[in-house]
Amino acid sequence: MNRRKFLGLGIAAAALVPATLSAVDFRKEKPDTWTAKSVDDAVKALYGDAKAEASEKITLKTPKVASNGGAIPVTIKTDIEAKSVALFQDINPESAVCAWTVPEGGVVNYSTKIKMKGSGKLTVIVEGKDGKFYSKTNDLEVALGGCEG
Repeated sequence: MNRRKFLGLGIAAAALVPATLSAVDFRKEKPDTWTAKSVDDAVKALYGDAKAEASEKITLKTPKVASNGGAIPVTIKTDIEAKSVALFQDINPESAVCAWTVPEGGVVNYSTKIKMKGSGKLTVIVEGKDGKFYSKTNDLEVALGGCEG
């Protein structure tokens, strides 16, 4: 393949990529989610009156004791065919942490680091393509003084 043909195909492919991505800007579309002071209020602002059922199909992995409340690793996995995934916590002033749009055929295996002022609960909500909502909640202890005491 010659260089011009290769570059031409690359430019054509780059032009198509933005047309196939359709992520929702949750901060713009649902601004009340990000100022809600409780998990229930944040979930309601994001998903309305949807009731989430607890599900063992969701894995919410955190350390048992976080030694650094400023950088807590969190991993969310599920086999549920999802439209969106959102993470909430109940200790900081605003409860919403992050939300993702799951692309068509996407695999939910997300990792992030979050900040928490102290010990509390983390809740993940998965919006399934079946129209149902699923949840998983974990308790998380944050060590004071930076040790895993």
